[in-house]
Amino acid sequence: MRPPITPRGRGTAHNPPNRFAPITGEACDDGWEQEVPAPCLTEVRLEQAKTVISRNQSPDVGFDRSINPYRGCEHGCIYCFARPSHAYWDLSPGLDFETRLIAKTNLAERLEAELSKPGYVPQPIALGVNTDAYQPLEREQRLTRQALEVLLRFRHPVHLITKSALVLRDLDLLAALAEQRLVSVSVSLTTLDDELKRIMEPRAASPSARLRTLRTLDDAGVPVSVMCAPMIPMINDRELEAMLEAARDAGARSAGYVLLRLPHEVGPLFEAWLAEHFAQRAEHVMSLVRQCRGGADYDSRFGSRMRGEGPFAALLAQRFRLACKRLGYGQRQEAFGLDCSRFAPPGQQMSLL
Repeated sequence: MRPPITPRGRGTAHNPPNRFAPITGEACDDGWEQEVPAPCLTEVRLEQAKTVISRNQSPDVGFDRSINPYRGCEHGCIYCFARPSHAYWDLSPGLDFETRLIAKTNLAERLEAELSKPGYVPQPIALGVNTDAYQPLEREQRLTRQALEVLLRFRHPVHLITKSALVLRDLDLLAALAEQRLVSVSVSLTTLDDELKRIMEPRAASPSARLRTLRTLDDAGVPVSVMCAPMIPMINDRELEAMLEAARDAGARSAGYVLLRLPHEVGPLFEAWLAEHFAQRAEHVMSLVRQCRGGADYDSRFGSRMRGEGPFAALLAQRFRLACKRLGYGQRQEAFGLDCSRFAPPGQQMSLL
């Protein structure tokens, strides 16, 4: 069979069964194959969540708790490490991840209840980590804005990471949080090439829009950083220095990067994407990926999963370090100094200590 045609505005046409599925099927050509795929509309399920603050003990990330208003992500980034999480709802990490979304409609209510629990100790909450809190669905659901309103009322520190210009809609809340040193925003930047962005992150903001977002946030006094992630060998790694420079000029105060991660079902989806868009270099790309992962598509060990190992990974780390030094990132405030001491649930007296 010929490979399926990726629907316009989606990251993949493939919808493989998830790794927990008891039954799988195999497609065959019966002579009725359509050359043009049917439109893939987005379906939204509404969920009443029991809890909304997720905890982690990973040494590779700078936070121990996070909030994700949505499951699945309409941005459709082919490389997204969160795709395998859709398997837990018996959905495919492929096209289902982009088109069958779940919204936690009681997010604000549950967040307020969890922050109000006796003995709760505040630490910065990462908002929008597994999937983007400002994906297109947020325009109508407004769950991220509701969460920010709760966090502002409780004076709780929060860190946002997004690749959407929609974050500027909430500039009023972000500026109010920034005045109390309660917020920082990281904008994910993967390329400066509009065409590469189109096929790699079909419904995410354009590179120029992300740079404008950085500049607008910085002008409003909101601490901003750039995350060059993921860096993909022979696809976008050559842009690393240019992206860091463009982000610095737009106001980014610090920077980070992550090497491409291909856990579980993401590996085959990414390889199919390479075959469709970069057939001539696909084998070379995957060879370099595996050299960074001990010969496998992915290595999940703490300490290496974000950076990889081997000559290519070491060279990428050196390039990042030298570029940050040259651009002055090393002289900028790294952690933004989010203030946990201001935390005060409404109706409760602040500590006098």
